[in-house]
Amino acid sequence: MQANPERDDSDAVEVLNPQGRGAALILCEHASNHIPARYHGLGLKESDRTSHAAWDPGARDVALGLMRALDAPLIASTVSRLVYDCNRPPEAPSAMPERSEVIEVPGNRDLSEAARRERVDAVYTPFCNAVSALTATRKAAGLVTHLITIHSFTPLYYGKPRDCEIGILHDSDSRLADAMLSEAHRLPTRVIRRNDPYGPEDGVTHSLKLHGIAQGLANVMIEIRNELLVGAEAQHAMIDELLTLLRPAMATLDQQAPGGTHA
Repeated sequence: MQANPERDDSDAVEVLNPQGRGAALILCEHASNHIPARYHGLGLKESDRTSHAAWDPGARDVALGLMRALDAPLIASTVSRLVYDCNRPPEAPSAMPERSEVIEVPGNRDLSEAARRERVDAVYTPFCNAVSALTATRKAAGLVTHLITIHSFTPLYYGKPRDCEIGILHDSDSRLADAMLSEAHRLPTRVIRRNDPYGPEDGVTHSLKLHGIAQGLANVMIEIRNELLVGAEAQHAMIDELLTLLRPAMATLDQQAPGGTHA
């Protein structure tokens, strides 16, 4: 399955519900496995282009559900993370990886500086500009903003099973993560962990640092094991579970802020 396969190859980011007045701003950096034609499929096999290496299956659907439930703006990349991973800075090798887990990416080998720059300009910069513009608009309007990034992960990594079901990830600002984890007792059947299956040491908190911490916004990255997102029923159930954590967590932060609100 492919997310949004019919789109203009020049359109690298989608901004949905930009007028949303809720307290959340949702990002989905790995929403699509679309590879624009000019990259010739990166030399990948079809099975690789549709695998978790190319995107986060189910993440966009969950992000859309949260967008609707929270009246939140949603900013999503429309290009595969194998072309450019919008959760990585340009200098990171993993921004345009030559290998993702066991999958080789021939179209990313020996990229020239000009080729790397083209991808930064075509994919990463528009995504970052969209986030910056919407953050500034919300600040000017006096809206509370909590940054939430939505991801999914594979249950097997290098053949090793992962038992974590929902990961609550943070970098140096753990306010929103702490508040969510304090609500984890509401989902007693779920395996919910802090900074699992990834953490800051894995280089996965770039968006949190750039778009959240640097802007003074409480922030969190949510990772969901992707077999829990197969089909609409499972996705709707997961959206409800995440709302069980998010709604009271955001309310707690708002109550703790001076005057009951913060930007």
